Amino acid sequence: RTAATLNLPAVAGCLGQDGSNVGEGTTTTAPTMGSARVSMERILSRATALTNDESEHVRAALASVITELAPILGREWTLSSLLPPLLLLLRDQVSQVRLNLIASLGALNKVIGVDLLAQSLLPAILDLSEDNKWRIRLHVIRLIPILAQQLGADLFTSSLAAVCGRWLGDHISSIREAAVDNLRDLSALFGREWAFQHLLPTVRGALRHDSYLRRSVAVRACAAIAKVVDAPAAVETLLPLVVEAGGDTVPNVRFAAARALRDVAESVDRGSCRVCIYPALAKLCDDVDVDVRFFGRKAMQSLEEFLRTRGDGNEAVATVPATAATMVKEGMMSTPPAPMSVATVVH
Repeated sequence: RTAATLNLPAVAGCLGQDGSNVGEGTTTTAPTMGSARVSMERILSRATALTNDESEHVRAALASVITELAPILGREWTLSSLLPPLLLLLRDQVSQVRLNLIASLGALNKVIGVDLLAQSLLPAILDLSEDNKWRIRLHVIRLIPILAQQLGADLFTSSLAAVCGRWLGDHISSIREAAVDNLRDLSALFGREWAFQHLLPTVRGALRHDSYLRRSVAVRACAAIAKVVDAPAAVETLLPLVVEAGGDTVPNVRFAAARALRDVAESVDRGSCRVCIYPALAKLCDDVDVDVRFFGRKAMQSLEEFLRTRGDGNEAVATVPATAATMVKEGMMSTPPAPMSVATVVH
């Protein structure tokens, strides 16, 4: 039954409009020829029946292909005959069924429009965003940029923007990491102004959270967003947040800041690298915590290599604080590394 279900769009496509093949074209009206219409009605009837199939695998297969019928049916018939089984699948008790349907929204959106799509699907998306299975939540996060493109900035902001911020506090690390990537992609899609207005307040709140895990992921979010906004915005708004995190009371947050400083360096001007990033990293290289010192030096070395590959490595302004001897003594490395310097130039 699963294999037969997956073939439904191909069978419907062969019927075409007025009894002819549609190929890849999109029809605007339902098939009118008697035999073709009867056959299409049978397909829709079968699809509706499959929404109650005892096998969740069959229902999941149906959810992954049923929206492909929309371009064949056209808007009017989609709304009257295809939308009811779609709504049944959205209320399926198995989260994978709902997720498969949401993942295949592109064809449906082109036929019925974004407003009707949002009214029908947003409740299911919000429900899946808090699913007990973390892999389901992860799939939803990865679908968010696609949904954002389909919904547009205004509708997405009013319905799903807040959810994206909440994922930063998920108890599963993979979800938190995916949430950071999601914020970066949304910032690139909707632009700096939108990101600073709708995403940055949540990130700032996470930086002040009691949990060091929240603060650490917020630091990474700052660095991720900095990669997709203009350099002045990164310097004026995001870089100070990362530098401030370098003074956090918890070592884990401080070495997260070391990594973030290295990443932000690729997005800022030479003066900011010299005045802000280098001193902050140099301080972390002399941190009281051995792990912070290690990640600080590692970030400094990576930054120097990056600058050298860009041809900026000859404009050195200072030498990394001499912590190598201490690191050798503590067993973090077998021999002292060669002295490293940081350039004033990033771009």
